[in-house]
Amino acid sequence: MIYHWCSEGDWEAVGDSYMADSLAEEGFIHFSFRDQVERTATTLDRGRPNMVLLCVDDTGLEVVVEDSYGGGEEFPHVYGPIPAAAVVRVLPFPPQADGSFLLPEGV
Repeated sequence: MIYHWCSEGDWEAVGDSYMADSLAEEGFIHFSFRDQVERTATTLDRGRPNMVLLCVDDTGLEVVVEDSYGGGEEFPHVYGPIPAAAVVRVLPFPPQADGSFLLPEGV
């Protein structure tokens, strides 16, 4: 399982597949492993409202685990659209009062 967060509006607009802006801008969609979600979401999107967490079954996806920016940590990336059917759960992902993010229950 890999994880990606986006705005509710971006998810609601999805048809058969999901394509984050980063796919056009950088050539891949950013994902996180479970233990990276809270820290990474807080660092990149602190306090951003109206977010959802996509829980993606990566079976059959071409996932590349790499340190793209030389930060010393590897993250999963997918170099193409994600079939909507691979998204097994979509969970509300609101920031806490201090702007940080916590994994939703059951993840």
